[in-house]
Amino acid sequence: MSFDPRAHRLVPEQRWFEDFTLGERFPLPSRTMTSGLFAAFQAASGDNHPIHYDAEYCKAHGLSGMLAHGYQVAIQTCAGAGLFPHMVEDSLKGFLEQSSRFLHPVVLGDTLYPLLEVDELTAQRSTGILGLRATIHNQHGVQVLEGRHRYLLRKRSVS
Repeated sequence: MSFDPRAHRLVPEQRWFEDFTLGERFPLPSRTMTSGLFAAFQAASGDNHPIHYDAEYCKAHGLSGMLAHGYQVAIQTCAGAGLFPHMVEDSLKGFLEQSSRFLHPVVLGDTLYPLLEVDELTAQRSTGILGLRATIHNQHGVQVLEGRHRYLLRKRSVS
């Protein structure tokens, strides 16, 4: 029995632009915003505003807790955290754009539930643009983020 690394895939069948449907959903893993994640994001971003790291500062400013960075919340919608990028290993040409709107604060201890949903399928000659609506809800069911991602995917080649 021989081993072929090309056959070693998380998702056995690759998907192409025309394999996706509007409304198709891709849940991403939930994550609780811990002090360790706050510290790791601060180290990576260099953002050291006390609103993210000083509980007494937050109390003095009437906040219920330390706030997560906006980008720290937005990256929870990273498609790489789920199965989507494994489905398009052969068809993905590029990540075109990302946008986010922050609807409610995320505080230390909140658990976030990200979801991507196909909301755009724009066919082109040999490729297509796949749009994904990004949402995040917290443990109370409150939507804290809305946004979009757009990807350029190859169409299945016709032999």
